[in-house]
Amino acid sequence: MTHANAATFIDVQGVSVALDSEGCLVDRTQWSRSVAEAMAAREGRELTSAHWEVLNVIRDFYATYELSPAMRPLVKATALALGAEKGRSIYLMRLFPDSPARVAARLAGLPKPDNCL
Repeated sequence: MTHANAATFIDVQGVSVALDSEGCLVDRTQWSRSVAEAMAAREGRELTSAHWEVLNVIRDFYATYELSPAMRPLVKATALALGAEKGRSIYLMRLFPDSPARVAARLAGLPKPDNCL
């Protein structure tokens, strides 16, 4: 890419899907499970049922509050939806190394949480 606004494209079932310089969807309406799988594969990740549970939690959070949760709200939302054992930052770090809130939001087709770098 030559500049920050350059888009990268991934092919998902014959459809060209644009990603911004941070790997987020340019058009969130293009999100689907297949798009998430392709985005994850591009990053060398494989989405398991445990990942999908968290992606569903974060998408539900976004549908309710119209924002992507930062780490603390993501931990709380996960605990409420999936139980205390899964609602722990260490659990989320194992699933989404680096920055669970940012990575999960990206794979869920949502904007980056406000306070994530």
